[in-house]
Amino acid sequence: MSSRTSTTGTPGSNHRGGATGAPADPADAGMQRVLLYSDDATTRAELRLALGRKPAPELPRIEVEEFATEPALVRRMWQGDVDLAVLDGEAVPAGGMGICRGLKEELYRCPPVLVVIGRPQDAWLATWSRADAVVPQPVDPRDLADAAAALLRRRVAAGARTA
Repeated sequence: MSSRTSTTGTPGSNHRGGATGAPADPADAGMQRVLLYSDDATTRAELRLALGRKPAPELPRIEVEEFATEPALVRRMWQGDVDLAVLDGEAVPAGGMGICRGLKEELYRCPPVLVVIGRPQDAWLATWSRADAVVPQPVDPRDLADAAAALLRRRVAAGARTA
């Protein structure tokens, strides 16, 4: 199951604007797409709130798409047009670290992946998963936003987005 939440509108709305397809706000023209995966709706809400509308002032706004299942997330990743994936390492039945490892091995030019781990001692597993960044639970909103911003900055600097 997936749900789409636009940070500039109502859930399910198209961030690119109305019938003309023009952005509703010029600042939204460079909007970055972030995929958020957790089987737990409360965790997804916590992570979405911690990410905010803009993880850093110099970055464009983000659009968050939420996913509760691995198959829906993987299908969406393969579609491209993703700037960052934030995965819950404690999700069940498929944890974010295993999903990250599969994406990094199978998806050409895989976008950066940030994994939220249950304990700092699990950082070695996140290294195995090839995660680009790791944040422990309980999530400190500043740490999550800083890690996401660093990865998004790299995407902006490289001008990269999976197509």
